[in-house]
Amino acid sequence: MARPVFIVDGSRTPFLKARSGPGPFTPVDLAVQCGRPLLARQPFAPTDFDQVILGCVNVIADEMNPARVAALRLGMGEDMVAFTVQINCGSGMQSIDTAYRYIREGHADMILAGGTEALSHAPLVWPNSGVRWFAGLATAKGIAAKAAAAFRLRPRDLKPIIGLERGLTDPITDLNMGQTAEVVGHLFGITRAQSDAYAAESHRRLAHAQTEGYLKGEVETAFSRNGKFFDHDDGVRPDSTAETLARLKPVFERPWGQVTAGNSSQITDGASWVILASDAAVAKHRLTPKAAIVDSNWAALDPSIMGLGPVMSATPLLQRNGLTVQDVETWELNEAFATQVLGCLAAWNDDKFCREILGLDGAAGEIDRDKLNVDGGAISLGHPVGTSGNRIVLHLVNAMKRLGTRRGVATECIGGGLGGAMLIEAV
Repeated sequence: MARPVFIVDGSRTPFLKARSGPGPFTPVDLAVQCGRPLLARQPFAPTDFDQVILGCVNVIADEMNPARVAALRLGMGEDMVAFTVQINCGSGMQSIDTAYRYIREGHADMILAGGTEALSHAPLVWPNSGVRWFAGLATAKGIAAKAAAAFRLRPRDLKPIIGLERGLTDPITDLNMGQTAEVVGHLFGITRAQSDAYAAESHRRLAHAQTEGYLKGEVETAFSRNGKFFDHDDGVRPDSTAETLARLKPVFERPWGQVTAGNSSQITDGASWVILASDAAVAKHRLTPKAAIVDSNWAALDPSIMGLGPVMSATPLLQRNGLTVQDVETWELNEAFATQVLGCLAAWNDDKFCREILGLDGAAGEIDRDKLNVDGGAISLGHPVGTSGNRIVLHLVNAMKRLGTRRGVATECIGGGLGGAMLIEAV
């Protein structure tokens, strides 16, 4: 029989906007910054975990298998099994899902599952012509041959390619993620005004959550090596309005596009962890669960409309558990783009789409905006790709506890044409 799986605690770093040049923390630095206080407050030793699973997309050369590096730096023991997972934007949720299945099937009792990403450390890449030039120089025999090879260098061979830009471009459709949001917006008639209004509301909600202390206990202060500290998500702009955002020009489809820098998620560094435990571990260590994972689901679709991943993954999840969208009291839907979030809401409320694509009898219905991303989302706090799926589960659990709601869904679109969703219940 499947065993119950509980989320007992979690924490994350502040999400820090990527600026010019590498940020103060590498992916493992970030994972350690929020992992240390999380483990320090537990009534058990760091070595009591069975496994560590960490999502990370832009792994840097100095930190191969960042899960293992982080586990060792966190003092979890040399015999701690630790591995890294990568499914683009879903990596942080995939770590939770993998841990959930290990515990559910009886293969583990307690797992630390997280996500980390330092997009400011994304590399600059040499063009292929530069790689070929360097290879020719390295393999040339003798001084004359090396000199001849050196003289073949052209300025264009040294022009760097921004690795992050290529990483956010789908290799099958050759559309970048912003362009896929434009496609979704076009399909469902989402207007620029609607997108800007949604983005402004995201900033207002996050600013309110910070002011009211709703993130206390979730966000841990991070300390850099030069003595600076970071104690809040620094991408929030409380003064954003639909009117100010309307002044920004489209980024991906000029001049008529809907997607701008203001209504898109921010390029950000950050990490997040959650602790998952079986009922046996809860009893052994006298833990107090925050919530239980009921079910999870992954889905795939055309990469050009990857933004509809939440609809394609969450709908079967709800059906399998005998639920409708109205039965869910709290939603965390990762805000890759305002246009994409609004496209998902429109899809669920579209009779033809729900009949022909989802196989429903009619429209799934509206999701109350007061139940969706109640404290803002990636537009206001950022989207460190390998982390966001973990953060939305962690914050969903905390928001449900604060609001006193019983049932929640965390869901996200995933680059490459995928979607992930997780059903959470309060305990």
